[in-house]
Amino acid sequence: MPNMHKVEVKESPIHGHGVYAKKKIKAGAKIGTYHGELTEEDDTYVLWVTDEDGKEYGVDGTTDLKFLNHAQEPNAEFDGDELYALRDIKPGEEVTFHYGETFEEWLASLIEEN
Repeated sequence: MPNMHKVEVKESPIHGHGVYAKKKIKAGAKIGTYHGELTEEDDTYVLWVTDEDGKEYGVDGTTDLKFLNHAQEPNAEFDGDELYALRDIKPGEEVTFHYGETFEEWLASLIEEN
């Protein structure tokens, strides 16, 4: 798995486990690829990807990247199923990405209920 030597999984204050930089990752660097089986069903570790033709498909994660947590101001983003650093990420820093607007709406509805 390309570039997976840059990250490791540890406990996270955000949620459960998270993905952390093992060494400095420079802005724009590829962190890794989200590997897994293609699926049409949503589940905990499914990453939804929109291809060049606008078709959406799910990848049920099988590598450490499945433990990526959400952040409103992330330090990484996906281009398809490949994860890239948006800025320099320090060793020991949790790697995060924005789960998307649907997730934000769902999270807001949970907060409103409480």
